[in-house]
Amino acid sequence: MKLRPLALGLTFGLLLGLAILSITWWVTFIGSPGTTLGVLRYVYLGYQVSWIGGLIGFLWGFVDGFVGGYLFALIYNLFVKSDAKPPVSFDDLPSEEISEEI
Repeated sequence: MKLRPLALGLTFGLLLGLAILSITWWVTFIGSPGTTLGVLRYVYLGYQVSWIGGLIGFLWGFVDGFVGGYLFALIYNLFVKSDAKPPVSFDDLPSEEISEEI
């Protein structure tokens, strides 16, 4: 089964972006200094632990997640067999009665 790079990139991008946004806003809401989370400012240009910083972190996280997911799907698709058959569904399996022993 081949992966769709665009779909995986969008999914990873949204997940990482929303994770950074929600964690940043939660830390800002509870009034924590966010020293551990503040390390992201060295990775994402313009990021800081604040309400606006959460939006900037969302954008950077989306880009980062999109690129990572897209590249993962491309590399995965290089190694997967193109002529692979889909997995067998449960309908194709022979039905057997299962007896319960008490």
